[in-house]
Amino acid sequence: MTRATAALAVTTAIQIAVALAALTLPAIAPVVARDLGVPTSMVGSYLSALYLGASAAALVGGGLVLRLGAIRLSQWGLVLCALALLLALAPSVVAVVAAAVLLGLGYGPITPASSHVLARTATARNMALTLSIKQTGVPAGMALAGIVVPPLAVAFGWRVAVASVAALCAAVALAAQPLRSALDADRDRRARISLAQLVAGLRLVATTPRLRTAAAVSFIYSGMQMCTTGFIVAYLADEIGVPLVAAGVGLTVASVAGVVARIAWGAVADRWLSPHRTLALLGALMAVFSSVVALLSSAWPFAAMLIVLAALGATAIGWNGVYLAEVARVAPAGQAGLATGGCLFFTFVGVVVCPALFGWAQRASGSYAVSFAGAAAVCGAVALWLAAGGRAAAATEP
Repeated sequence: MTRATAALAVTTAIQIAVALAALTLPAIAPVVARDLGVPTSMVGSYLSALYLGASAAALVGGGLVLRLGAIRLSQWGLVLCALALLLALAPSVVAVVAAAVLLGLGYGPITPASSHVLARTATARNMALTLSIKQTGVPAGMALAGIVVPPLAVAFGWRVAVASVAALCAAVALAAQPLRSALDADRDRRARISLAQLVAGLRLVATTPRLRTAAAVSFIYSGMQMCTTGFIVAYLADEIGVPLVAAGVGLTVASVAGVVARIAWGAVADRWLSPHRTLALLGALMAVFSSVVALLSSAWPFAAMLIVLAALGATAIGWNGVYLAEVARVAPAGQAGLATGGCLFFTFVGVVVCPALFGWAQRASGSYAVSFAGAAAVCGAVALWLAAGGRAAAATEP
């Protein structure tokens, strides 16, 4: 196995493991919520707490990568995820919220760390494909959460299911150790984290109009992605009456569609449309399919539900690679990494804010369908804004 292949394999495995950990409790939200005596829609607050931790960790991730090494930082992230899931086993809402923040602290540095490794090991000719493959680790982990965790919860109880994922995270951290020395050869023990480093990416986004646009789009689209993956099981199980295991299959189908779509949309953006136009198209399709999801009912055949969920997953989960390509395209020369870090902060903030609003809308209206319809309206507005901005930019470019 070549060094580049090994780096891609280990970073993808780590990405899958942390994404699985993040979606473990949402995948069995109806069962956990009943046990804790809270509404299932409180999963939105759980996700918000998780990504609050992730956004904070993302800001310090760059400095920690240089000091600890990308693989060592990823191992610590996996350990934090495992400890967080074990903390969530306590019969306390406070413990679950604390676990969400801790899990976010483990999740946040994983993407910057893996990008650091792959930027050194992949060739320029294969860089886009390499990053696209690694990015499929997120929806792949979500798919595992939907297909594995609910059956484990039904068969052995939800606490056994959660503990099993914690053990998997620890195992992946251990499995990465043999590669650590070679892939962390560039670490600098003298590297320090300063306030200037923390705000440099944010300053770049604030002073670059197209980066501001990309960051704003990611705020909404990341929120749509997390609302899709975080609430779909609760929607199907609690509101439509689909059995829990079948609802988990719905999450898996949406996530698998996102895996395939991340690479497919990247090809569309490279060969036929610009990343900007592809993002506008994705927003329009999110609006359409989220509206259709809002129309689901127990009268629908389950196969038809899966088709609609796959379509939503292909858009709401499939946009990330195109977004990262757009950030790299509009970033000032030599500052793509800094721009990506700054924009990712707003991406994570979107995941903090949007699920909480989605859950609030559900509790206020008594219906997840209303929340999905509201999300459709927001995504449609973003698509129109992007389309108008794209035409304006095209008129001013040589």
